[in-house]
Formats: sequence, structure tokens, C-alpha cells
Amino acid sequence: QLQLVVSGGGLVQPGGSLRLSCAASGFSLHSYAMGWFRQAPGKEREGVSVISSAGGSVNYAPFVKGRFTISRDNAKNTVYLQMNSLKPEDTAVYSCAVVKSITTVQAMKPDMNYWGQGTQVTVSS
Repeated sequence: QLQLVVSGGGLVQPGGSLRLSCAASGFSLHSYAMGWFRQAPGKEREGVSVISSAGGSVNYAPFVKGRFTISRDNAKNTVYLQMNSLKPEDTAVYSCAVVKSITTVQAMKPDMNYWGQGTQVTVSS
């Protein structure tokens, strides 16, 4: 059974930090590029960040560059998203998935066979 479990969301004040985790079961992450996605109310799903299978290459959407850091620990079968300097506009449901295709990070598409249900991130004072 392929499963990605996303955790770490919550309510945080502007300027605060959260770390999201995406833990895989039923398959090994080490063969796949992994991405983080988000969807805010009334908006399309957008890509946030992507990391190569071995972790040697990372890329970010412009709206999170310099604030978010993607990483992975293949031994733990887990991908992380460290989110710093959070802004109210970061409020969204965040999910992780194997990346299906990439033109830009923001427009990248998930492989829905390797998709984790999202966690809510709310940034508000």
C-alpha cells in the first residue's frame, strides 16, 4: 500500500516557522524526485519546492525562495519542508507527492499514485 503521510501543519503568527514532514510507507523514496505543493482557498494548486532523488538539487517557487528549505532523509524515507518567515499569504493546505513533470516549480504536477493528503498551515495574528 503506497502512502505518504503529511504532518507538521498548524497555526503560526506572521514571521514564525513550521517544519512539515512527509513520510512514505509501502515504497522507497530514494528513486524519486519529491515535491511540495499547496492550495489556498479559491486558488489553483501550485508547486512550492522540488528536490532530486538523492537530494543534490533543489528548486523553489519565487514566492518562497529564501524563506523555505526542502530536504530529505532517504534512510528515514521522509521529505521535509522547513518554512521560515511565514506570511499570511502562505496560508494553504500543503501536500507532498512524487513529481510527475516540471516546467516551472510553480506549475509542476504531482504523480497522484504517490500523493500525501495535506496538512493545513494557517499564518495569522
